[in-house]
Amino acid sequence: MKHDPGARELLLAMPDVFPWVRHLSTDEVRAFTLELVEALSDAAELNLDAPITEVIAGWRATARIKADPQQSEEAVRPTSGDFGPVEVRP
Repeated sequence: MKHDPGARELLLAMPDVFPWVRHLSTDEVRAFTLELVEALSDAAELNLDAPITEVIAGWRATARIKADPQQSEEAVRPTSGDFGPVEVRP
């Protein structure tokens, strides 16, 4: 993917498949595309579909936040303090 000449066409197709990528920067769309291709490869090789859903859901949530100026501002605002325990999933 990193050196594939067809990668440009894949990047150009992303907005048609995932319209919400318009809220991501060019570098973020590239990162999403690379992560998605890696997850699809894992799915094919390891028969695991969950990583695909996680990659799409994570990047879609990022786009949703960036699309809303108030949420975007809150997301980059510095925080302090303890927010409690973190749930660790197996």
